[in-house]
Amino acid sequence: MNFLPAVVGPTVFGMTATDLFAWVMIAAFLVGALVDVFDRETARYVLAVTWGLFGLFWLAVFPHFAFEVKSFVEGGLAIFAVPACIYTGYLIYQGRERLHVLSRAVGVMGLVYFPTQAIPAVREFLIETVAVQTLWGINQLGYHPEFTTGPEYGYMNYFYFGPDAFSTYIVYACTGIGSMAIFAGLIVAVEAPLRRKLKSLAIAIPVIWVLNIVRNVFVAVAAGQGWFAMEPVLTIAGLAGVEPIEASFWFSHSVLSQVGSVIALVGITWLVVKVVPELLAILEEVLFVATGTEYDLEDALGVSPDVRTDGGDVTE
Repeated sequence: MNFLPAVVGPTVFGMTATDLFAWVMIAAFLVGALVDVFDRETARYVLAVTWGLFGLFWLAVFPHFAFEVKSFVEGGLAIFAVPACIYTGYLIYQGRERLHVLSRAVGVMGLVYFPTQAIPAVREFLIETVAVQTLWGINQLGYHPEFTTGPEYGYMNYFYFGPDAFSTYIVYACTGIGSMAIFAGLIVAVEAPLRRKLKSLAIAIPVIWVLNIVRNVFVAVAAGQGWFAMEPVLTIAGLAGVEPIEASFWFSHSVLSQVGSVIALVGITWLVVKVVPELLAILEEVLFVATGTEYDLEDALGVSPDVRTDGGDVTE
């Protein structure tokens, strides 16, 4: 959700510099994945450079998350991603081939996420569909804000709670497509039977969609009704540079909801790896990059590639 119109900056080929950078990153990861099929040694260099540039991308978007969105979760993750990406590139250059699968996953994630944002008709459909479902949830709680066009593109996505209330509207990031893209990228990237991949997607996507609607309803009502306009939230919000009228929105959206989203993603991951335990190899690599320690998640979580939740075997 958002409460300010998008800031339009300098454009290149009709895109902002960061959007163009994102497209370059997606193309580089996909090229690296393609090269990896034919020449792993060359792919090692391509992917190492790509991960280094990916670190610069996160450095470029960090100010947006930290100072415009004022999200300590997103801002913290963005700044953490800078050295993590550079270190990943170094590990790939040193020959850690298991990270090639993670690289392929990142390329697929971008391929799912950015085209749906770039195609106006798809973006409008996603935003307005989520907005209508969010309104239904708000109404079920007994609140009836005016539902009207928002400040961006004239979409029907704005919840107006009154002249003295803080109103919000749905933006692209509120559709949950980012989380869906993460799981789609991870699931597509691993080598596993198609049947189990489709089953895992059938689990992850609906759960993400429903939880995202719940999150949007919570943020809209909390902001519109000023649920958190009290101490110590006002003081903490002030330290983050947030005005008192925005405090409930900031606390519900950028603190509670985002921490809850992280917890939810962990839970969804648990459900998915029970169907596609091949994903554990990617998660082990992520943990190795983050901590420098080797992990055996199959052992720790009691998930074996030879034992499926559907009773099938490894060839399914």
